[in-house]
Amino acid sequence: MGLIASDKFATKAIHAGSHVDVHGSVIEPISLSTTFKQSAPAQPIGTYEYSRSQNPNRENLENAIAALENGKYGLAFSSGSATTAIILQSLPQNSHAISIGDVYGGTHRYFTKVANAHGVETTFTNDLIKDLPNLVKENTKLVWIESPTNPTLKVTDIEAVSKSIKSLNKDILLVVDNTFLSPYLSNPLNFGADIVVHSATKYINGHSDVVLGVLATNNQEIYERLQFLQNAVGAIPSPFDSWLTHRGLKTLHLRVRQASLTATKIAEFLSTNPNVKAVNYPGLPTHENYDIVKKQHREALGGGMISFRINGGSEAAAKFSSSTRLFTLAESLGGIESLLEVPAVMTHGGIPKESREASGVYDDLIRLSVGIEDAGDLLDDIKQALEVAAAKN
Repeated sequence: MGLIASDKFATKAIHAGSHVDVHGSVIEPISLSTTFKQSAPAQPIGTYEYSRSQNPNRENLENAIAALENGKYGLAFSSGSATTAIILQSLPQNSHAISIGDVYGGTHRYFTKVANAHGVETTFTNDLIKDLPNLVKENTKLVWIESPTNPTLKVTDIEAVSKSIKSLNKDILLVVDNTFLSPYLSNPLNFGADIVVHSATKYINGHSDVVLGVLATNNQEIYERLQFLQNAVGAIPSPFDSWLTHRGLKTLHLRVRQASLTATKIAEFLSTNPNVKAVNYPGLPTHENYDIVKKQHREALGGGMISFRINGGSEAAAKFSSSTRLFTLAESLGGIESLLEVPAVMTHGGIPKESREASGVYDDLIRLSVGIEDAGDLLDDIKQALEVAAAKN
């Protein structure tokens, strides 16, 4: 018995990508073999030949990702950055791409320092809806969105962008990075995205012990092109990493929901605190695109990510970040444990200051990744760190 169309997210998270094992094991075994026996030349006994091309653990993970993103096809890669690289590598030479300006630092780095080496030029904009018609060129092949953006949590109307793109040139691909929300909170393919990508290192795995990237699509031609590059380039995850990520995926709905509920409480507190200059959180009704949040996010939940500007500039941001008890000062996000960072000198430190600040990434901006610890304990930690940061020496 397998999944049926009426099965809800939690059921799909547990059962999508289920394995078939001759021993009847309930939990999927880890398949470490790099090569698979053939009965005659070019006649594999099963469906696998060589683990770079496909592996049981990776295939099960890919099927699960496709199911949770309401897609037909899924692919897994050795990192989120590798996923980005493969998509951009699939574009013809001398292509043009358009990206939202407030984007993950690693994505910005790839667009500006790697993709340009094989002739992909990228234009960045902080107002995609307004600027898109004027930015599309004859050689534009791709539009890249993060929603919410990293780290200022701007939300983009995916459906509106998709309609605008297709009215200008139906062959332009719309790629949405859904890392900050996970498939539990939003499914960009439902709103017209051609490809949805994740750094599965974050919420999908959820335990800060795997580096991995995934994508999903409903387009067979796109899937076959990217699958070819996955094998040809070889940027694949190991069987063990695939297994760990698939295991983490099974509790995604529980983790992300709890993180979202706690993050809402923290964001509400921050928005009334006199030591805080501004709060970015999609789950607040005061968010500038809350109407889009209600359309694109499950139950209008804002996710587990918050960013805020603290009074006192970079010195106060550093003091706050070094004063928390439960929030660990570290890069990355989406794990069971709570993390915080200062994007201007950490994840987005490689972006020129002028470009960074044009997207709202100031020296006093702090990013929180809210975990699944007790909400009251996390809130107390934020309160005391703000008091320390505000105290005069």
